[in-house]
Amino acid sequence: EESDHESLQSVKAVTVEFERLQKKVFRDLKLGLLHGRIKSKEKEEILAKMNRGALDMLVATPVVEVGIDIPNATIMVIEAAERFGLAQLHQLRGRVGRNDKQSYCLLFTESTRDTTQKRLRYLESINNGAELAEIDMKLRGPGELFGTRQSGYSEFKLASLTDTALITKVRISVSDILRKDVVLAPGLHDRIQNYIIQSVNPD
Repeated sequence: EESDHESLQSVKAVTVEFERLQKKVFRDLKLGLLHGRIKSKEKEEILAKMNRGALDMLVATPVVEVGIDIPNATIMVIEAAERFGLAQLHQLRGRVGRNDKQSYCLLFTESTRDTTQKRLRYLESINNGAELAEIDMKLRGPGELFGTRQSGYSEFKLASLTDTALITKVRISVSDILRKDVVLAPGLHDRIQNYIIQSVNPD
């Protein structure tokens, strides 16, 4: 099945770029196109061609972030890198360098903001996805708990989502609760819900 997570706009953009590269830039090379709206069978065929050397280059959306293994891929170019979180960029760059050949991941951005340049430079020295995600959360904000924004600051003010010590304590407490009552008995569920409501809005 194709993925519904990628917008039609993203698919159109990558298709236009694929056609531009194929017709004007890499006319002597064989290019493949990959995005989330492509059927699974077709996707497998494209990846098989890439793996056996029938394709020289793959033009893709971030659908390649996980679950794709192309051992002979040695160069990745990411355009508009400022739009991605550091952890996502870390996942993307993990698609190259999967064999013993020297590999490169090149990040391109049109942003001239110092904060953008500084944020992306963390990828030069840090190779730990969890650490990069934590840095990104402090720099960009955690996004929404009950929405779709992946950066910025939420209206949820009960606690700071950058407080990793508190998050660790909460994780342990939740594990203890679920170990004792895996389905959350109605009475316990109601008490937790009322506590959260009172904490957020005492009035």
